[in-house]
Amino acid sequence: VLKSFYTLQGMNERIKKFPFPRQYANMSRYFVGIFILLLPFSMIPELMELDGWGVWLAIPTTALIGWVYVMMEIVGDYSENPFQGMANDIPMLSLCRTIEIDLREMLGETELPPAIESKNGILM
Repeated sequence: VLKSFYTLQGMNERIKKFPFPRQYANMSRYFVGIFILLLPFSMIPELMELDGWGVWLAIPTTALIGWVYVMMEIVGDYSENPFQGMANDIPMLSLCRTIEIDLREMLGETELPPAIESKNGILM
């Protein structure tokens, strides 16, 4: 059982340390930028059908849609390493402590470590 756990731990460490391809992040950022630059040109013909001032709706609409795509890009960059122990990451410390408590209970131990509690609504 311990050998199996050790093997699984090694596999998880390889996943954690595997570098995220930078070209994916860079190309994603470039495509979002190109999309935002071309977006108003695609909306102008449709907005001109509203009336003479309808074309000006392209500015706030492009800003809103562009903001959504930029936010998705930022969230994607921030979430690229979910095991770093930051506030929005996977709560590895809490998960490991829960597994430790469960294993110690199975072994019949009575002195168990306390479970990790959240601080300010954040579970680490």
